[in-house]
Amino acid sequence: MWFKPALSVVVATAVPDLLLFAIDRLDLVMYTMAGSLCALYGHNLPYARRARAVAGVVVSMVVGMAISLVAASLTGSTAVLIAVGALLAAGQKMLCDATRIGPPGPVIFTFVTSAALFAPQHLGQVPGHLALTLAAGGISWLVTVGPAMIRREGPERRATARALDAAAAYVTAPGHRTRRAAVAAVHAAWQALLAAGRPTPVRRALERLVVHAEAALAGGAHGTFPIAPAAAPAPASDPERLRAWARQTRARGPVPTPPPAPGTSDELFGIDAERAAGRTRSRREARRAVLRRLAPGSPLLPIGARALIGCALAGYVSQAVGVGRPYWAIVTAASLYQANVTLSWNRALQRTLGNLLGVLVFAAVLPVSRTGPLALIGFCLFFGFAAEALITRNYWLGSIAVTPMALLVLEFGGTHPAGELIGDRVLDTVIGAGVGILAAMLVTNRRAAGRLEKALAATDRARAHAVHALAAPQPTPAALDAARRRLTGSLVELREADDTAAGEWWQRALPQEQVLAAEQAGHRTLAATATRQGLIAPAQENGAV
Repeated sequence: MWFKPALSVVVATAVPDLLLFAIDRLDLVMYTMAGSLCALYGHNLPYARRARAVAGVVVSMVVGMAISLVAASLTGSTAVLIAVGALLAAGQKMLCDATRIGPPGPVIFTFVTSAALFAPQHLGQVPGHLALTLAAGGISWLVTVGPAMIRREGPERRATARALDAAAAYVTAPGHRTRRAAVAAVHAAWQALLAAGRPTPVRRALERLVVHAEAALAGGAHGTFPIAPAAAPAPASDPERLRAWARQTRARGPVPTPPPAPGTSDELFGIDAERAAGRTRSRREARRAVLRRLAPGSPLLPIGARALIGCALAGYVSQAVGVGRPYWAIVTAASLYQANVTLSWNRALQRTLGNLLGVLVFAAVLPVSRTGPLALIGFCLFFGFAAEALITRNYWLGSIAVTPMALLVLEFGGTHPAGELIGDRVLDTVIGAGVGILAAMLVTNRRAAGRLEKALAATDRARAHAVHALAAPQPTPAALDAARRRLTGSLVELREADDTAAGEWWQRALPQEQVLAAEQAGHRTLAATATRQGLIAPAQENGAV
């Protein structure tokens, strides 16, 4: 689906750009661009949830723009604007992580709101400019949700195909890495199907395919963990068959109809029970979950502190060396902050290399872009597509396209000396990356180890719950299914917490042996629940679960 966000942002950008060209007001492109970039979000979500998520993104973008435009209209102090930009960047980072909105995360918000801070502005213009952002955001919402009219189960089909491919990879090469990836993919597929709304014939077929992926995963457990009971391989454990189903599921044709896997009826009954229980949960609980992730003691708070300190220092250093509008230093620093220092360091290297090469690309296309407004619009659309098409596959290649696009957007407000634009961008890139990574190393996240300990405890509780359900004389399918899904979710969270903590420095000793033991025990218990439900053949020998 790499091309879907790229095409979406091209369409969402082209419509307002061409309308502004028709009325000769291309100087307003920056404000519509803020709304157009909202089309990048939500592509991994089912359409029912995507509609709400993208609407929330649009509202958040308008709020961020309002803060930036009001600040720009009230003060001309670069120091004050840098402080506002750093606060916005930190808040956007924490909110995106807390809501788990997914890619492209907070960098789009920071890019737009930081640029708006340094745009000439009068207070009376703010309502009109915000209206343009909101209108373009409405177009983005239509673009991202519109495909539901043609293929309403598209996101669920892609999630199911990923689960089948991951299960096939695990069956082909059993190991810790492939198993973790398969568990996460199967869990994501069930989450997508549960969030999609009422079951349809297509979704029912997708659920049966995920049951096969889960059966293949559970049936191969003994290949990864020798101390697990020797379970017979599931009938659907042929990796080529799983891959063939994945290809057909992604295609536009009908969803493949596999032979019923053992225990499918019980599994689907459990899914229906979980879906019914989900309808009774209020959205207030979801909001409470977000607030808990932002509460004192949250491991997100040190990441927000990194963003605040790093972005502020990058902006002030850039100002000190003579850059008049140091918003790109803020954006560069903000884009570095990943889950831990190791990932942030890798991102810093990729971002710096991509931006410096992107400046050369900008220098090459700038003379052609100044031949006319349509040429400028065309280049912006091209680089926008290239950026989103490449950045999910290779970040530094995507950054090569992001840089000329960002610089060309400035041309809509009037031409600037090429040497000044290029020089400022190079300085801001180097300063933002250097100061940003320095802040990441100085502001430690010792709470990452605490998150790992909590995830370990949650996994132990989920496994105990599953063992208790297994011990019942006649457990209901709904109880077993809920217990297995809870344990699967806790294992996914445990792996994410362990990876995050392992990439931080200045940490206390991590309980690696306990994590490995919890994962092994959890996967054995998952195999036992699958055996009890009939998804795989009974074990030849009894073993501990």
